[in-house]
Amino acid sequence: MSDRVESKMAAAMVHMCCLYRGMLAVRNTGIRPLIPGVAPLQLRAFSVRKEPTLEENPFYSKYGDKIAQLRRLKPQEFEACIEKRRELKRQPLGQSQQAEFIKLIEEESEKLGKRASGSGGFSKDKTLGSILNVDMVKEKTAEEIGQIWMHYFATKDTICAIIPGEKFETMSDRGKNCPTFLYALPQEEGYEFFVGQWSGNELHFTSLINVQTIGQNAPSQLILYHYPELQKDKGIVLMAAEMDHKFLDVTKAQCLANQVQLFYGTQHQETFHLVELFNHKPADFKHMSVIAKLEQTGISHPRA
Repeated sequence: MSDRVESKMAAAMVHMCCLYRGMLAVRNTGIRPLIPGVAPLQLRAFSVRKEPTLEENPFYSKYGDKIAQLRRLKPQEFEACIEKRRELKRQPLGQSQQAEFIKLIEEESEKLGKRASGSGGFSKDKTLGSILNVDMVKEKTAEEIGQIWMHYFATKDTICAIIPGEKFETMSDRGKNCPTFLYALPQEEGYEFFVGQWSGNELHFTSLINVQTIGQNAPSQLILYHYPELQKDKGIVLMAAEMDHKFLDVTKAQCLANQVQLFYGTQHQETFHLVELFNHKPADFKHMSVIAKLEQTGISHPRA
């Protein structure tokens, strides 16, 4: 069993524990989503109940076989995972400060952005030429190229986009100054948070729970590749994505991609101000503002 698989399993076990405790929001009036460091005091009693066994956890079925295999073949690693789970349960909610939490995310996501994108089955050095014959489309219009691009990916289990050149220039410039942001992915109950990190023209996503439990070894679960080769002549930038289908489906990946344009490509300064706060004034950043913006703009609840 590889170290990468064991790391994912460890994160999965901690993730199951956290979800069961209510670390992600429940959509009830007056209930605020919980993430470490920002838990309101009135929600500390949220998880007061009999502690479930590992098998009783509602997320056990997703990872049960791998957990059982780890328990059988490497009992020491399994016990280490269980101890990590116990440590999280012993930590009082709301103990750490929000600024410290954001600092941790910044440090770990910076390491994430420096890693090569070849891990987790993702392509290394993915170029536009590996997808599209650039010479053959030079004589075509931007609209025709867009149609070819969309048609190529129509039958593939991924997402793509044609981004206006001016909008991408805005997104790219902002990404250089504010490379990291915290995205909220709507789930059936509440939200799961993802850290997005720009690395050149690539945007890497990994779940917050991965950053917290695995740190710099957290694998990318979604990568958005942006190709500006046609930006000057055709006024468009092509985007394609790769994702880890064990954790994300196309609909959820599309939701995250939509949020990139929402927060980095917006013409409303107050929306991009959330990104600036996260990067430059983390003590003033409020994660609930991200969720409020999603609700305000009507980004739909992703469903498979």
